[in-house]
Amino acid sequence: MTWELNDVVCNPVWLVSTVILGLVVRSQRRGSWDPRACKVELKGKTAIVTGANTGIGKFIALDFARRGARVILACRNEARGNAALREIRELSGNADVHLRLVDLSSLKSVQEFAATILGEEKQLHILVNNAGASGLPQGLTADGLEISFATNHVGPFLLTNLLLDLLKSSAPARIVNVSSANHQRGQVDLSHFHGKNLSYRTDVVYNHTKLHNVLWTNELARRLKGTDVTANSLHPGIVMTEVMRHYSWKLRFIFNLIGFFFFKTAEEGAASTIYCAVSEETEGISGKYFDSDCALVLPSPTARDPALAVKSFEYCEKLTSKL
Repeated sequence: MTWELNDVVCNPVWLVSTVILGLVVRSQRRGSWDPRACKVELKGKTAIVTGANTGIGKFIALDFARRGARVILACRNEARGNAALREIRELSGNADVHLRLVDLSSLKSVQEFAATILGEEKQLHILVNNAGASGLPQGLTADGLEISFATNHVGPFLLTNLLLDLLKSSAPARIVNVSSANHQRGQVDLSHFHGKNLSYRTDVVYNHTKLHNVLWTNELARRLKGTDVTANSLHPGIVMTEVMRHYSWKLRFIFNLIGFFFFKTAEEGAASTIYCAVSEETEGISGKYFDSDCALVLPSPTARDPALAVKSFEYCEKLTSKL
């Protein structure tokens, strides 16, 4: 960058212009679908939301709880998970909300979580793979996987496969995978899963994982035809969440300053996921990709390549079949 952070944030013209424009944008911001206007009830239904202790995930879980569902918060941090649990129970008036711990970067943890669910739950109607992170430090997990790929893709892939029979026996059921428009800048190179041939410039690894999310969803939907279990992926929008918590304070400062005015709140960002998970309009729709305004759109050409989807899917099967 040719400018310094202080030159930007201390420039009064820039600050005033940003604030004025931001206030206008914020006042005009409207979603095309409002979860509060959707009257679908989920009484008697069971839902799992990963990453439900904060941000988008917490508002997704809160929405499901308000609809009367039995909601399982799948979280890595126990303290923050318990705080979210208390808040969701209080705001929804639904006591049938529960916390179960899982670290998606650990295949063993995912296995243990799935075993707990299969031992405790007789049905599962909604699985939302929401948890994900950008800017994770370079490194490999104990399973030999690049940490971002393990967290954002392989962990959710394994979790879904382990719970697939329960979803099928509970059908109709829905799988919703939170991807990102960033998948359009992603590439497929199977060596990435092991931390090879990767650039760790801002968002690059994240973009690759989000592309695999869409490819996986498309192939999963193909394999689920005739089961009454659907699978869709989506872009939640540019949202004020903690997804950038691993970046430098300078990038976070700019992101938060601009984001306060121009980006969606976590509650607004949850809308497209809730739309895919509960709306009557998406009933029976599978293998599709939705944007942040809940519109059905085409993902990138790479994400629509069926041969590439099979390749990615089968490779993840191979990575997790040794367990």
